[in-house]
Amino acid sequence: MKFPKWFLLMPLMLGACKSKPLQNNATSEVEDPYLWLEEVEGPKALQFAKDENKKTLDHFKKDPLFKSLEKDIRKIVLAKDRVPDVKLRNGELYNFWQDEKHVRGVWRKATVASYKTGSPKWDVILDLDALAKKENENWVWKGSSELPPKYERTFIHLSRGGKDATVIREFNLKTKEFVKDGFVVPEAKNLLTWKDENTVFVGTDYGPGSMTDSGYARIVKVWKRGTPLSAAQVVNEGQKTDMSVYSWVEFTPEKNYTFHTRRLSFYEGIDWYEDASGKKTQIPMPQDAQFNGVFKDHLLYILRSDLKQFKKGSLVAMPFDKIFDGEKAQDSLQLVFAPTEKKFLQWASSTKSYLMLSTTDNVLAKIVKVTYQGPNKWIQQEVSLGQNGMAVVASTEDTSDNYLAVYTDFLTPSSNFLGNAEDSKNEFTLLKKSPERFNAHGMHTERFEATSKDGTKIPYFVVSKESLKKDGKNPTLLYGYGGFEIPMQPSYNGVLGKVWLEKGGVYVLSNLRGGGEFGPAWHQAVQKENRYKVFEDNIAIAEDLIARKITSPQHLGIRGGSNGGLLTGATFVLRPDLFNAVLCQVPLLDMLRYHKLLAGASWMDEYGNPEDPKMREAILKYSPYQKVDAKTKYPEAFFMTSTKDDRVHPGHARKMVAKMRAQGHPLFYYENTEGGHARTANLEQSILWNTLEFTYLWEKLGNKSNQ
Repeated sequence: MKFPKWFLLMPLMLGACKSKPLQNNATSEVEDPYLWLEEVEGPKALQFAKDENKKTLDHFKKDPLFKSLEKDIRKIVLAKDRVPDVKLRNGELYNFWQDEKHVRGVWRKATVASYKTGSPKWDVILDLDALAKKENENWVWKGSSELPPKYERTFIHLSRGGKDATVIREFNLKTKEFVKDGFVVPEAKNLLTWKDENTVFVGTDYGPGSMTDSGYARIVKVWKRGTPLSAAQVVNEGQKTDMSVYSWVEFTPEKNYTFHTRRLSFYEGIDWYEDASGKKTQIPMPQDAQFNGVFKDHLLYILRSDLKQFKKGSLVAMPFDKIFDGEKAQDSLQLVFAPTEKKFLQWASSTKSYLMLSTTDNVLAKIVKVTYQGPNKWIQQEVSLGQNGMAVVASTEDTSDNYLAVYTDFLTPSSNFLGNAEDSKNEFTLLKKSPERFNAHGMHTERFEATSKDGTKIPYFVVSKESLKKDGKNPTLLYGYGGFEIPMQPSYNGVLGKVWLEKGGVYVLSNLRGGGEFGPAWHQAVQKENRYKVFEDNIAIAEDLIARKITSPQHLGIRGGSNGGLLTGATFVLRPDLFNAVLCQVPLLDMLRYHKLLAGASWMDEYGNPEDPKMREAILKYSPYQKVDAKTKYPEAFFMTSTKDDRVHPGHARKMVAKMRAQGHPLFYYENTEGGHARTANLEQSILWNTLEFTYLWEKLGNKSNQ
């Protein structure tokens, strides 16, 4: 099962005082003296970044801790015994791999039997380093999309420097070569999907007016092999104010289905089915229902609002033949999964004969297998894997009932398993277990709840040594996201474990409203005019940590990226007295202009429209760039971003740094020239990024005894 997912922001983390009054301190566009920093590759802006980078690097590289941290981090990041992440494709395991010799990376595959051995035999499909050298291009891998059921052709997505914008080229998996005169789409925020071997759907920049305000394709055309792109015919078109449009085929074992979507906004869209004659039928579902593929001739949807007898968060199935009945078709909906107070669905994927559900159960991930046994009969069975961590379906394929699953938690390295949904006992074969990267002996995980300002209980995890003294002196890193219905859940981080937890640091993972830990309602509670509540949640956790004497403001740091960068920026500006370290990464910060920068317009469902006077007033209560002022003392924050980030504009971080510098606030800034929204483009850049992070954190939060 394949279906489009438009998660444009990726997740990347506070004391006992009451919140200070919120005051407007607006900076209008006309008054903003730093708009020139929005010119992404303008000479003056690039020089600004270069000068700031030099100051930051000069400072941290002089710290005696820098070299020792870099050594530990390098050993983990470049470890030769790293377990390759794999995906199932037609019975084989595919992997993209980077190391010292393959800085840009190689795309490769192995058999399941070979992968299980100590030295898998990898068949290299594409060497990105060799390709970049040959073509004199700064290629960064952005994935592939194969054509079922033969899986002999694929589209390779290549980015210059890590941007979301990609060049897409057709590739032959048998000959391991790009297809001569094959499908190629120039650099843009492209859509290219298979209709059949000789026909594709393409959404790209066709010229003025062809992209939405969010920077995505407004027009999709059907393109036949052997013809110029200029000859392609329009099959799907939206409005400039829409988020995007896209078209694709659901390839299932029974038959193929063609769909078109007009994405009105981040959480709303209209879907059509197209038959063999080209006739389109609108699927009679609410605009906020999320399409989740086709299974056994049923269309699957996750509800974001209540519908008839079904609660929001439910997975429902509509028999395909009912879509032609108009709104009456909703009477035929069948319940596949219903949420409970603590259990919610994240997504559904399918094998040849079964649905595999990835769910959260009181934040932790669980796997549920669903068997379809005839009309309106969907039987659930929980698949046990691990105890108190994350058991997730990592990959499925429609050509068999095999699937890959992964188990991990904060203190347990991830293990890859092979399962077969046909097995009634749901037993697994262990394929690979990642080595331990730090000494977790004597460490444990605890869960607490903080009470937010409106009385809502906000859960969070604390990972530390069992011997932790609750004396308020523990270096503590609070990490959070709180947006776009993306849950924050346990995971094993070897670098954090080695250079933070092992040295006595405390790690805190928050489950703020806005995330997907407790279904759509948990997210919807802090959308638009209620956005400020997620910052109150974060502040409540910080105060709770201090009240429990786990830490104190002198030893408390916060980190977050993307939407989490906004969380971090707003929290420290609203309550600077709570923190001594702030890691604000690829952030949104100027919330009066976010909708005018790159993909920002697509997020107005989340944050609201600053052009609306009521929303503008609500945004000004927390927008970091507008609220920061010269009279307040702030912690010495560290802002990090990427020049090539074409999702969240680097101007957010640049302008915040320039304004705070002008106000006399001490801070650090680092702008990676590559990486895009992923921050880094290769392992060497990741090593430097991580080393800067933890050198800063120990410098600000640590006791000498920890170092």
